[in-house]
Amino acid sequence: MRPWSSTYAGRLQELEITSPALQDNALGDSARRPLYVYLPPGYDDEQARLYPCVYVLQGFFGALPAWKTRANNFRPTYLEVADELFASGGAPPCIVVFVDAWTSLGGSQFVDSPATGRYHTYLCEDVVSFIDANYRTLDDPAHRAVQGKSSGGFGAMVTAMMRPDLFGGFASHAGDALYECCHLPGLIEAYRTLRDNYDSSFEAFFADMATRPALSRRSDAEVVSAWAMAACFSADEDGTVKVPFDLRTGRIDDAVWARWLAWDPVRMVPLHGPALRSQRAIWVDAGRSDEYHLDVGAEAFVAELAAIGVTEVAFELFDGTHASIEYRYPLSLAYLAERIS
Repeated sequence: MRPWSSTYAGRLQELEITSPALQDNALGDSARRPLYVYLPPGYDDEQARLYPCVYVLQGFFGALPAWKTRANNFRPTYLEVADELFASGGAPPCIVVFVDAWTSLGGSQFVDSPATGRYHTYLCEDVVSFIDANYRTLDDPAHRAVQGKSSGGFGAMVTAMMRPDLFGGFASHAGDALYECCHLPGLIEAYRTLRDNYDSSFEAFFADMATRPALSRRSDAEVVSAWAMAACFSADEDGTVKVPFDLRTGRIDDAVWARWLAWDPVRMVPLHGPALRSQRAIWVDAGRSDEYHLDVGAEAFVAELAAIGVTEVAFELFDGTHASIEYRYPLSLAYLAERIS
Protein backbone atom coordinates (compact mmCIF):
# COMPACT_ATOMS: atom_id res chain seq x y z
CA MET A 1 0.00 0.00 0.00
CA ARG A 2 1.18 3.54 -0.79
CA PRO A 3 -0.97 5.95 1.20
CA TRP A 4 1.39 8.92 0.85
CA SER A 5 3.10 9.20 -2.54
CA SER A 6 4.10 7.16 -5.56
CA THR A 7 7.08 6.64 -7.83
CA TYR A 8 6.02 5.85 -11.38
CA ALA A 9 7.76 3.41 -13.70
CA GLY A 10 6.55 5.70 -16.46
CA ARG A 11 6.45 9.48 -16.29
CA LEU A 12 3.64 11.92 -15.48
CA GLN A 13 3.82 15.41 -16.94
CA GLU A 14 1.64 18.14 -15.47
CA LEU A 15 1.17 20.84 -18.09
CA GLU A 16 -1.02 23.79 -18.98
CA ILE A 17 -2.37 24.65 -22.41
CA THR A 18 -4.28 27.68 -23.68
CA SER A 19 -7.41 26.76 -25.60
CA PRO A 20 -8.58 29.00 -28.47
CA ALA A 21 -11.97 27.25 -28.28
CA LEU A 22 -12.51 28.36 -24.67
CA GLN A 23 -11.52 31.99 -25.16
CA ASP A 24 -14.28 34.40 -24.09
CA ASN A 25 -16.66 31.66 -22.95
CA ALA A 26 -19.97 32.78 -21.46
CA LEU A 27 -19.06 31.75 -17.89
CA GLY A 28 -15.79 33.65 -17.91
CA ASP A 29 -13.89 30.47 -17.03
CA SER A 30 -10.19 30.38 -17.81
CA ALA A 31 -9.10 29.32 -21.28
CA ARG A 32 -5.79 28.16 -19.79
CA ARG A 33 -6.25 24.59 -18.61
CA PRO A 34 -4.19 21.98 -16.79
CA LEU A 35 -3.41 18.79 -18.67
CA TYR A 36 -1.86 15.58 -17.34
CA VAL A 37 0.08 13.41 -19.78
CA TYR A 38 1.23 9.98 -18.68
CA LEU A 39 4.11 8.52 -20.70
CA PRO A 40 4.55 4.74 -20.34
CA PRO A 41 7.78 2.99 -19.34
CA GLY A 42 10.23 3.00 -22.25
CA TYR A 43 8.90 6.16 -23.86
CA ASP A 44 12.13 8.05 -23.22
CA ASP A 45 14.34 5.14 -24.28
CA GLU A 46 12.77 4.17 -27.61
CA GLN A 47 13.01 7.46 -29.48
CA ALA A 48 11.71 6.06 -32.77
CA ARG A 49 8.63 4.39 -31.34
CA LEU A 50 5.16 5.86 -31.87
CA TYR A 51 2.36 5.30 -29.35
CA PRO A 52 -1.44 5.04 -29.32
CA CYS A 53 -3.32 7.46 -27.04
CA VAL A 54 -6.20 7.12 -24.60
CA TYR A 55 -7.95 10.34 -23.54
CA VAL A 56 -9.58 10.19 -20.10
CA LEU A 57 -12.60 12.35 -19.19
CA GLN A 58 -13.83 13.09 -15.67
CA GLY A 59 -17.32 12.93 -14.25
CA PHE A 60 -19.45 15.92 -13.30
CA PHE A 61 -17.96 18.05 -10.49
CA GLY A 62 -14.56 16.51 -11.33
CA ALA A 63 -11.38 18.56 -11.70
CA LEU A 64 -7.96 17.34 -12.79
CA PRO A 65 -6.18 17.18 -9.36
CA ALA A 66 -8.67 14.51 -8.26
CA TRP A 67 -6.79 11.95 -10.35
CA LYS A 68 -4.01 12.06 -7.76
CA THR A 69 -6.39 11.75 -4.79
CA ARG A 70 -7.36 8.35 -3.40
CA ALA A 71 -11.02 7.58 -2.79
CA ASN A 72 -9.63 5.77 0.26
CA ASN A 73 -6.15 4.66 1.32
CA PHE A 74 -6.93 1.01 0.70
CA ARG A 75 -7.11 1.66 -3.05
CA PRO A 76 -4.52 3.08 -5.43
CA THR A 77 -5.27 6.01 -7.73
CA TYR A 78 -6.00 5.53 -11.41
CA LEU A 79 -2.57 6.96 -12.23
CA GLU A 80 -0.95 4.32 -10.02
CA VAL A 81 -2.87 1.37 -11.45
CA ALA A 82 -2.33 2.56 -15.02
CA ASP A 83 1.40 2.77 -14.35
CA GLU A 84 1.36 -0.72 -12.82
CA LEU A 85 -0.59 -2.05 -15.79
CA PHE A 86 2.00 -0.87 -18.30
CA ALA A 87 5.03 -1.62 -16.12
CA SER A 88 3.89 -5.22 -15.64
CA GLY A 89 3.24 -5.77 -19.33
CA GLY A 90 -0.49 -6.17 -18.66
CA ALA A 91 -1.31 -3.99 -21.68
CA PRO A 92 0.55 -2.58 -24.69
CA PRO A 93 2.06 0.82 -23.78
CA CYS A 94 -0.06 3.90 -24.44
CA ILE A 95 0.13 7.60 -23.83
CA VAL A 96 -2.72 8.43 -21.43
CA VAL A 97 -4.05 12.01 -21.50
CA PHE A 98 -6.17 13.33 -18.62
CA VAL A 99 -8.39 16.18 -19.83
CA ASP A 100 -9.74 19.03 -17.69
CA ALA A 101 -13.18 20.27 -18.72
CA TRP A 102 -14.33 21.85 -15.45
CA THR A 103 -16.65 24.84 -15.55
CA SER A 104 -17.85 27.13 -12.77
CA LEU A 105 -21.17 25.25 -13.00
CA GLY A 106 -19.41 21.99 -12.19
CA GLY A 107 -18.87 20.51 -15.64
CA SER A 108 -19.25 20.88 -19.38
CA GLN A 109 -20.55 17.48 -20.57
CA PHE A 110 -17.81 17.83 -23.23
CA VAL A 111 -20.23 19.55 -25.63
CA ASP A 112 -20.23 22.93 -27.32
CA SER A 113 -22.76 25.29 -25.75
CA PRO A 114 -23.27 29.07 -25.93
CA ALA A 115 -23.95 29.07 -22.17
CA THR A 116 -20.79 27.24 -21.07
CA GLY A 117 -18.19 27.18 -23.83
CA ARG A 118 -16.94 25.05 -26.72
CA TYR A 119 -15.71 22.05 -24.78
CA HIS A 120 -16.22 19.51 -27.55
CA THR A 121 -14.07 21.65 -29.84
CA TYR A 122 -11.55 22.15 -27.04
CA LEU A 123 -11.16 18.39 -26.58
CA CYS A 124 -11.14 17.41 -30.24
CA GLU A 125 -9.19 20.30 -31.75
CA ASP A 126 -7.08 21.92 -29.03
CA VAL A 127 -6.13 19.00 -26.80
CA VAL A 128 -5.72 16.32 -29.46
CA SER A 129 -3.72 18.60 -31.74
CA PHE A 130 -1.46 19.63 -28.84
CA ILE A 131 -0.74 16.00 -27.96
CA ASP A 132 -0.03 15.00 -31.56
CA ALA A 133 2.26 18.02 -32.03
CA ASN A 134 4.27 17.43 -28.87
CA TYR A 135 4.43 13.65 -28.40
CA ARG A 136 5.30 10.64 -30.53
CA THR A 137 1.75 9.53 -31.28
CA LEU A 138 0.19 7.27 -33.86
CA ASP A 139 -1.86 10.06 -35.42
CA ASP A 140 -4.82 8.07 -36.69
CA PRO A 141 -8.28 7.32 -35.28
CA ALA A 142 -7.45 3.61 -35.26
CA HIS A 143 -4.89 4.36 -32.54
CA ARG A 144 -6.83 6.88 -30.47
CA ALA A 145 -9.53 6.14 -27.85
CA VAL A 146 -11.55 8.05 -25.25
CA GLN A 147 -12.61 6.81 -21.81
CA GLY A 148 -14.63 8.17 -18.90
CA LYS A 149 -17.06 7.62 -16.06
CA SER A 150 -20.50 9.19 -15.52
CA SER A 151 -20.49 12.51 -17.41
CA GLY A 152 -17.08 11.45 -18.67
CA GLY A 153 -18.60 8.21 -19.93
CA PHE A 154 -21.26 10.25 -21.69
CA GLY A 155 -18.48 12.39 -23.16
CA ALA A 156 -16.68 9.28 -24.38
CA MET A 157 -19.79 7.91 -26.09
CA VAL A 158 -20.84 11.08 -27.86
CA THR A 159 -17.31 12.16 -28.79
CA ALA A 160 -16.66 8.84 -30.52
CA MET A 161 -20.01 9.08 -32.30
CA MET A 162 -19.44 12.65 -33.45
CA ARG A 163 -15.73 12.40 -34.31
CA PRO A 164 -14.89 8.98 -35.78
CA ASP A 165 -12.24 10.81 -37.78
CA LEU A 166 -10.38 11.24 -34.47
CA PHE A 167 -11.41 8.35 -32.19
CA GLY A 168 -11.54 4.66 -33.01
CA GLY A 169 -12.49 3.32 -29.60
CA PHE A 170 -14.25 4.32 -26.39
CA ALA A 171 -15.08 3.11 -22.91
CA SER A 172 -18.03 4.28 -20.83
CA HIS A 173 -18.24 3.49 -17.12
CA ALA A 174 -21.78 4.33 -15.97
CA GLY A 175 -22.10 6.99 -18.64
CA ASP A 176 -25.20 9.20 -18.74
CA ALA A 177 -27.76 7.49 -20.98
CA LEU A 178 -31.52 6.84 -21.23
CA TYR A 179 -32.42 10.26 -19.90
CA GLU A 180 -35.89 9.43 -18.64
CA CYS A 181 -34.19 7.14 -16.12
CA CYS A 182 -31.06 9.09 -15.21
CA HIS A 183 -32.11 12.75 -15.44
CA LEU A 184 -35.86 12.95 -14.75
CA PRO A 185 -35.63 11.84 -11.09
CA GLY A 186 -33.05 14.55 -10.38
CA LEU A 187 -35.16 17.17 -12.12
CA ILE A 188 -38.09 16.30 -9.86
CA GLU A 189 -35.89 16.75 -6.77
CA ALA A 190 -34.57 20.05 -8.12
CA TYR A 191 -38.13 21.28 -8.70
CA ARG A 192 -39.18 20.34 -5.15
CA THR A 193 -36.16 22.06 -3.60
CA LEU A 194 -36.78 25.26 -5.55
CA ARG A 195 -40.50 25.17 -4.74
CA ASP A 196 -40.13 24.50 -1.02
CA ASN A 197 -37.12 26.69 -0.22
CA TYR A 198 -36.48 29.27 -2.92
CA ASP A 199 -39.85 30.47 -4.25
CA SER A 200 -39.20 28.45 -7.42
CA SER A 201 -36.16 30.53 -8.31
CA PHE A 202 -32.74 29.31 -9.45
CA GLU A 203 -31.42 32.82 -8.82
CA ALA A 204 -32.49 32.65 -5.17
CA PHE A 205 -30.92 29.21 -4.81
CA PHE A 206 -27.53 30.29 -6.19
CA ALA A 207 -27.60 33.47 -4.08
CA ASP A 208 -28.18 31.37 -0.97
CA MET A 209 -25.52 28.79 -1.82
CA ALA A 210 -23.00 31.61 -2.25
CA THR A 211 -23.42 32.44 1.46
CA ARG A 212 -22.44 28.95 2.70
CA PRO A 213 -20.22 26.03 1.72
CA ALA A 214 -21.25 24.92 -1.77
CA LEU A 215 -23.13 21.61 -1.96
CA SER A 216 -23.45 21.51 1.83
CA ARG A 217 -27.14 20.56 1.72
CA ARG A 218 -28.44 17.25 0.47
CA SER A 219 -30.47 18.73 -2.37
CA ASP A 220 -27.84 21.19 -3.63
CA ALA A 221 -26.32 18.80 -6.14
CA GLU A 222 -29.65 18.13 -7.88
CA VAL A 223 -30.36 21.85 -8.33
CA VAL A 224 -26.87 22.66 -9.56
CA SER A 225 -26.95 19.71 -11.92
CA ALA A 226 -30.35 20.63 -13.33
CA TRP A 227 -29.14 24.13 -14.19
CA ALA A 228 -25.76 22.96 -15.47
CA MET A 229 -27.22 20.25 -17.70
CA ALA A 230 -29.68 22.76 -19.10
CA ALA A 231 -26.77 25.11 -19.79
CA CYS A 232 -25.14 22.31 -21.76
CA PHE A 233 -28.14 20.83 -23.55
CA SER A 234 -30.83 23.51 -23.90
CA ALA A 235 -29.26 26.96 -24.06
CA ASP A 236 -30.34 29.35 -26.80
CA GLU A 237 -27.79 30.90 -29.14
CA ASP A 238 -27.69 34.07 -27.02
CA GLY A 239 -26.72 31.99 -23.97
CA THR A 240 -30.17 31.98 -22.34
CA VAL A 241 -30.57 28.76 -20.35
CA LYS A 242 -33.91 26.95 -20.73
CA VAL A 243 -34.73 24.35 -18.06
CA PRO A 244 -36.97 21.44 -19.11
CA PHE A 245 -39.69 21.91 -16.49
CA ASP A 246 -42.14 24.61 -15.50
CA LEU A 247 -40.81 26.30 -12.35
CA ARG A 248 -44.33 26.78 -10.92
CA THR A 249 -45.91 23.42 -11.71
CA GLY A 250 -43.04 20.98 -12.33
CA ARG A 251 -44.57 19.92 -15.63
CA ILE A 252 -42.02 18.85 -18.24
CA ASP A 253 -41.64 21.29 -21.13
CA ASP A 254 -41.77 18.92 -24.10
CA ALA A 255 -39.91 21.25 -26.47
CA VAL A 256 -37.01 21.82 -24.09
CA TRP A 257 -36.93 18.19 -23.00
CA ALA A 258 -36.65 17.19 -26.66
CA ARG A 259 -33.43 19.20 -26.84
CA TRP A 260 -32.06 17.13 -23.95
CA LEU A 261 -33.18 13.88 -25.57
CA ALA A 262 -31.27 14.80 -28.71
CA TRP A 263 -28.13 14.39 -26.56
CA ASP A 264 -29.18 11.01 -25.10
CA PRO A 265 -26.58 8.48 -26.30
CA VAL A 266 -29.29 5.82 -26.57
CA ARG A 267 -31.21 7.98 -29.01
CA MET A 268 -28.06 9.11 -30.82
CA VAL A 269 -27.02 5.58 -31.81
CA PRO A 270 -29.31 5.19 -34.87
CA LEU A 271 -28.06 8.56 -36.18
CA HIS A 272 -24.40 7.58 -35.97
CA GLY A 273 -24.35 4.04 -37.33
CA PRO A 274 -21.28 4.38 -39.60
CA ALA A 275 -19.24 6.02 -36.83
CA LEU A 276 -20.13 3.30 -34.33
CA ARG A 277 -19.55 0.47 -36.80
CA SER A 278 -16.08 1.90 -37.46
CA GLN A 279 -14.98 1.65 -33.80
CA ARG A 280 -12.24 -0.87 -33.06
CA ALA A 281 -13.12 -1.08 -29.36
CA ILE A 282 -16.30 -0.41 -27.36
CA TRP A 283 -16.52 -1.00 -23.60
CA VAL A 284 -19.71 -0.33 -21.61
CA ASP A 285 -20.28 -1.14 -17.94
CA ALA A 286 -22.16 0.02 -14.83
CA GLY A 287 -22.96 -1.08 -11.31
CA ARG A 288 -26.21 -2.99 -10.89
CA SER A 289 -27.22 -0.66 -8.04
CA ASP A 290 -26.25 2.62 -9.70
CA GLU A 291 -28.13 5.42 -7.92
CA TYR A 292 -28.80 7.22 -11.21
CA HIS A 293 -30.05 4.06 -12.96
CA LEU A 294 -27.12 4.17 -15.37
CA ASP A 295 -27.07 0.38 -15.43
CA VAL A 296 -30.42 0.64 -17.23
CA GLY A 297 -28.96 3.26 -19.55
CA ALA A 298 -25.98 1.01 -20.29
CA GLU A 299 -28.28 -1.88 -21.20
CA ALA A 300 -30.37 0.35 -23.47
CA PHE A 301 -27.27 1.74 -25.18
CA VAL A 302 -25.86 -1.73 -25.88
CA ALA A 303 -29.26 -2.88 -27.19
CA GLU A 304 -29.30 0.05 -29.63
CA LEU A 305 -25.78 -0.86 -30.74
CA ALA A 306 -26.94 -4.40 -31.47
CA ALA A 307 -29.87 -3.01 -33.47
CA ILE A 308 -27.45 -1.30 -35.87
CA GLY A 309 -25.24 -4.38 -36.13
CA VAL A 310 -22.59 -3.51 -33.53
CA THR A 311 -22.34 -6.65 -31.42
CA GLU A 312 -18.63 -6.82 -30.58
CA VAL A 313 -18.95 -4.89 -27.32
CA ALA A 314 -17.36 -5.54 -23.95
CA PHE A 315 -20.42 -5.15 -21.73
CA GLU A 316 -20.80 -5.92 -18.04
CA LEU A 317 -23.14 -5.11 -15.19
CA PHE A 318 -21.17 -5.63 -11.98
CA ASP A 319 -22.05 -5.54 -8.28
CA GLY A 320 -21.70 -1.92 -7.27
CA THR A 321 -23.20 1.55 -7.16
CA HIS A 322 -22.18 4.78 -8.91
CA ALA A 323 -19.45 5.50 -6.36
CA SER A 324 -16.05 3.90 -5.74
CA ILE A 325 -15.85 2.17 -9.09
CA GLU A 326 -12.52 3.68 -10.11
CA TYR A 327 -11.06 0.18 -10.10
CA ARG A 328 -12.93 -0.39 -13.38
CA TYR A 329 -10.76 2.11 -15.29
CA PRO A 330 -7.69 -0.12 -15.71
CA LEU A 331 -9.89 -2.95 -17.00
CA SER A 332 -11.16 -0.87 -19.89
CA LEU A 333 -7.76 0.77 -20.35
CA ALA A 334 -6.20 -2.65 -20.99
CA TYR A 335 -9.08 -3.53 -23.35
CA LEU A 336 -8.67 -0.30 -25.32
CA ALA A 337 -4.88 -0.54 -25.41
CA GLU A 338 -5.00 -4.04 -26.89
CA ARG A 339 -7.29 -2.90 -29.68
CA ILE A 340 -5.78 0.44 -30.65
CA SER A 341 -2.12 -0.62 -30.52
